[in-house]
Amino acid sequence: MANRKQLKKSIKIVTGELFADCVALSLCGQGDKEKLEALMTEVLTIHSDFVARLSHVEKGREKAFCKKLREEFVEKVNDLSDRIAQV
Repeated sequence: MANRKQLKKSIKIVTGELFADCVALSLCGQGDKEKLEALMTEVLTIHSDFVARLSHVEKGREKAFCKKLREEFVEKVNDLSDRIAQV
C-alpha cells in the first residue's frame, strides 16, 4: 500500500493535469468558456476533497479506506476527463 504522501502527490499530479487541460482549451478558444470554468472549479473541489479525506484515515482500516478512496478518485477523474473531451 502506498503511503499518504505518495497518494496525495498522485492526486495533485492528476488534478493538475486535468486543470491544465481546461486552461489550454480555454486559451485556445475552444469549447464553452462557462463550461470550462465550471469544470476547473470542479477539479479544484475534487482535489481539496480527496486530500482532506486522505488526511483523516481511521486507524486500523487504512488499507480498505485507501482502496475505496482510490476507486472513487479514478471514477471521478474518468468522468471529468470525458466531460473535458466533450467541451
